[in-house]
Amino acid sequence: MTSRTEEEELAVIRDWWQRNGKPLLTGGALALIAVFGWNGWQKHQLSEAQGASVLYQQLLETSLVANAQPDASKVADLAGKLKAQYPGTHYAQFGSLLLAKVAVESGKLDDANSELKSVLDKPVDATLAELARQRLARVLAVQGKAEEALALLVGDADQAYVASREELKGDLLAKLERSDEALAAYQKAKAALSSDAAVGGLQIKIDDLAKGDA
Repeated sequence: MTSRTEEEELAVIRDWWQRNGKPLLTGGALALIAVFGWNGWQKHQLSEAQGASVLYQQLLETSLVANAQPDASKVADLAGKLKAQYPGTHYAQFGSLLLAKVAVESGKLDDANSELKSVLDKPVDATLAELARQRLARVLAVQGKAEEALALLVGDADQAYVASREELKGDLLAKLERSDEALAAYQKAKAALSSDAAVGGLQIKIDDLAKGDA
């Protein structure tokens, strides 16, 4: 068998390169792009999280003022920036909850209603959904819409929120003068709490309704 000439060897290499080299190089390049792209994306996410965190901290300091009424316009401005710059994030939705709180304290129940509905329509997670649900139910109750509020609380809540949801249902049912159902809701709330926690205001509500039935 004769050995290949240099030209033949080069022809074989060129042929192999055409069939395999370019795809391998492309794949390698894509892998590098993926690695550096992922790192870049992570840095971008970290930068966004830091920016949102700083803005949210400012919002907290502005809205949770001790012994004073928060500046509603500043709260609205900061919450608006959070929602505009970091939409669909936990920070943005917690911002909406704070904005709703300030709106309630200012007597602007329609504004609070709108903010809470925006979270409930597209919650980032189940916890935010439940917080928005219960707070919206309370706002609706103050607006004289107890039936609508009660409808929000139909169904099962996560175990961590059973007690608060059932107590809220009891409050709404009592408001609607549906005492037996209210008592059952309060008792379900009590059953979801530890023996140490199931005292105080909830027990007073249970006792008051039980006396009414006596």
